[in-house]
Amino acid sequence: MQYRRMGASGLKLSVFSIGSWTTYGRSVGDDIARRCLLTAFEAGVNFFDNAEAYGAGQAEEVVGRVLSELRREELVISSKVFWGGEGPNDRGLSRKHVTEACHAALQRLRTDYLDLYLCHRPDPDTPILETVRAMSTLIQQGKVLYWGTSEWSAAQVEEALRVAERHHLEPPTVEQPQYNLLHRERVEREYRTLCERHGIGLTTWSPLASGVLTGKYDAGIPRDSRLGRDDLSWLREALLTEDRVAQVRDLAVISEELGCSRAQLALAWCAAHPHVSTVITGASRPEQVTENLKALAVLDQLDEELVNRVAEVFS
Repeated sequence: MQYRRMGASGLKLSVFSIGSWTTYGRSVGDDIARRCLLTAFEAGVNFFDNAEAYGAGQAEEVVGRVLSELRREELVISSKVFWGGEGPNDRGLSRKHVTEACHAALQRLRTDYLDLYLCHRPDPDTPILETVRAMSTLIQQGKVLYWGTSEWSAAQVEEALRVAERHHLEPPTVEQPQYNLLHRERVEREYRTLCERHGIGLTTWSPLASGVLTGKYDAGIPRDSRLGRDDLSWLREALLTEDRVAQVRDLAVISEELGCSRAQLALAWCAAHPHVSTVITGASRPEQVTENLKALAVLDQLDEELVNRVAEVFS
């Protein structure tokens, strides 16, 4: 396993990590989830990404039961806050919800502190100063080590940085955006200054575009696939187009030359970006974890020419 600093911080993350969105606590049983997480850990994965919204908290319950058996110092555990429930104060980034959601996540994850605590989306109803102050308080209390954002615009992150500096509060140090061959603009252009000037690290999600980049949808939508689920019809409509499926078929030419799967090539391509601290993967089987991590060998083969060649397939 390779490890990278999270931006300008001293925290080191495995270049590939594992998340619990749409899987643990929902479509994947506890025993299989346990095997997936332990397989990842034994292969050197140290970052485990979570959120209060995943499975309405059930994902964190599952992850917490497994990770509590391991040495805490070897783990980097995150949670994200925004969608906590139906009540008027059970969502958003107010001091109340940020604080209560942190305490709830600590209980579900069976840990005394979160390494990363991220604002899952921007909240137009809460002043950024209030959110920054709430995060700073949690850090001062030792309940959070680093805080950051997920899917905030560069302008919003920069405002949080300015507010933190002006009021002598803890600044955000990480952003978690979507990044894959079908979704590139924000990481490659919008966040460049955030990373280069402010040292923001990127923990990117959906590297396989919900499986589209693996080639599993070349001939249609398998019934047991993620995009075959009725509750994810919105995701299916957003991702599956004839043009995209054709591009994914073209990607097979390059993956065959490298002797790898399209999934491994897509994962390695994401990790090749210099500002990406870790690529969050998902897995519903332990064998899938093992196959995904073979992308490390592909990463070693990717020079600038190959990276550009892969990107041109989707231009």
